[in-house]
Amino acid sequence: MPYRYEDYEYSKKIIARRLDGFVPEVLITLGSGLGFMADEVEDHIYVPYDEIPNFKTCTAPDHKGRFVFGTLCGKKVAVMQGRLHCYEGYTMEEVTYPYRTLRLLGVQKLLLTNAAGCVNTSWHAGELMLISDHIRLATFGPLNGENIGEFGPRFCDMSYVYTPRLQELAEKKARALDIPLNKGVYMYFPGPNFETPAEVRAARVLGADAVGMSTVPEATVAAHAGMEILGITVLTNMAAGVLPKKLSGEEVNEAAMRASQNFSALVRACLAEM
Repeated sequence: MPYRYEDYEYSKKIIARRLDGFVPEVLITLGSGLGFMADEVEDHIYVPYDEIPNFKTCTAPDHKGRFVFGTLCGKKVAVMQGRLHCYEGYTMEEVTYPYRTLRLLGVQKLLLTNAAGCVNTSWHAGELMLISDHIRLATFGPLNGENIGEFGPRFCDMSYVYTPRLQELAEKKARALDIPLNKGVYMYFPGPNFETPAEVRAARVLGADAVGMSTVPEATVAAHAGMEILGITVLTNMAAGVLPKKLSGEEVNEAAMRASQNFSALVRACLAEM
């Protein structure tokens, strides 16, 4: 059953009661293996997803399934320590429900992170990628169905999903920190299986530099609602077929942790000026 605007409002009110006047400025979504950053939030308030009406719970490994509200790098933040995925059995509307709810709560900017497979053979696992654009060919998107005009127009422009100003900020901070930062296109696959070598070759032909199972639904809904978006990918492995080896979820989480120092430093530097 489609959600109504009143459903989002009700969820927002329940969260607001827990926050006692605290209003987050930036929403941060932490991908696989990157949940450690939520532990750095000061004056934190935990709100588990299963205590919020209409929210679904996380079933993906290493995703705790809760909001951490507080202060990080001088910004009032809401950190999603764990995201939802369609491969967990959820619809795109269910996966993106938190983003519309947090928009009503007052969030204006979104920092999306993920762990992804590297398609660009000039790059290496363990590096970071700034998302400049994305590709989605899978089924209907999260805006399918009756439009909720309070969030945005029926036909949403997608020319600048990832805010140019925030991309420039990330590149500036990466140079200052001497952190290598690739810039490229992320392609969405629904998962939970990793992509086949043939699918990775097709993604490369289409112009993708990385492939993953998240981010695009969330970015679409956030763009529709008028949020500024910065996307950062940790390239945790070379995508299927690039190297003569099999892929595993454990490899993704381990590689994300190895890249944690550069990732954390860049995210913190960007957040301070978002």
